[in-house]
Amino acid sequence: MQLQPRHLGNKYLNVLPTSVSPPSGYGHLLRRFLFEKNDREPRQPLGPFRADAAALAAPVPADALRVTWLGHSTVLIEVDGRRFLTDPVWAARASPSQLVGPKRFFAPPLPLAQLPPLDGIILSHDHYDHLDEAAIRALAPRGEHFYCPRGVGAHLRRWGVAADRITEATWWDVVALPIGFELIATPARHFSGRGLLNRDSTLWASWVLKGPQHRVFFGGDSGPFDEAFQQIGAAYGPFDLVMLEIGASDPEWADIHLGPDNALAAHRLLGGGPLLPLHWGTFNLALHAWRQPMQRLIAAADLAVPLLLPAPGQRVDVAGGAVSSFWWLA
Repeated sequence: MQLQPRHLGNKYLNVLPTSVSPPSGYGHLLRRFLFEKNDREPRQPLGPFRADAAALAAPVPADALRVTWLGHSTVLIEVDGRRFLTDPVWAARASPSQLVGPKRFFAPPLPLAQLPPLDGIILSHDHYDHLDEAAIRALAPRGEHFYCPRGVGAHLRRWGVAADRITEATWWDVVALPIGFELIATPARHFSGRGLLNRDSTLWASWVLKGPQHRVFFGGDSGPFDEAFQQIGAAYGPFDLVMLEIGASDPEWADIHLGPDNALAAHRLLGGGPLLPLHWGTFNLALHAWRQPMQRLIAAADLAVPLLLPAPGQRVDVAGGAVSSFWWLA
């Protein structure tokens, strides 16, 4: 039986028991925050990184599969003649305020005004590091279609996106796109909310993008969820590209983020394929050193796992095999 989200009153619930609060308590977490001396942010400015806007605006070949990581979970996907964008965040801070909160380590490598026309914008959930109000307001007049989990559409409508440009889905809904593609909302183990009063009022999801020739998996944010990854892999794998989060993990919130080791385990359950790690190296959202997720991923990955490790803004042809830019060591 396919996993379905639980719904109680006006809140969504995880299928598995899932803790968002630190089991050791907030006092212990505060002491760690104050006294652990990890390099949680780069000591020197990163970049500048530059995407090739002219190349990205050129027509996409019908047999192409290319990706450009723009930071955190924002990825421009060129697949089978079309372009899609995941979780667009251009804000300087992943926060309700642009005066305080986690600050971006590097400027976006592609200015929002230079973003090429898109065939869809795919959203995983409504947290500030995945859903950027200013970016949505800037994208809204372009007339492109947004695909999001249930409840997230209310944010989009409030920020100027026309209702007929929004498709909301729950897990396993299959959305037929008018361009020969399918989008399938799939399970994730996380939470949602943009304030203290609306926790879990909207759904969270991962996504399968199924094109005429290629299949892509976008994991959004999720903690360990073996049964879900097995079901997704069995139904739609193997994938030509797998994108999973590796950063902002910690034992104190192990239920809601994968981290490198669990990302590799999820990758195996999904059926393998080229792996593009997301959700790292852009914002200080955890207590680990900023390079740690990538260092651990490389150390733990089997040689059979093709890792795509581009610099921000670097366009990658997925068929070309593993990519290691080592930009984080510069």
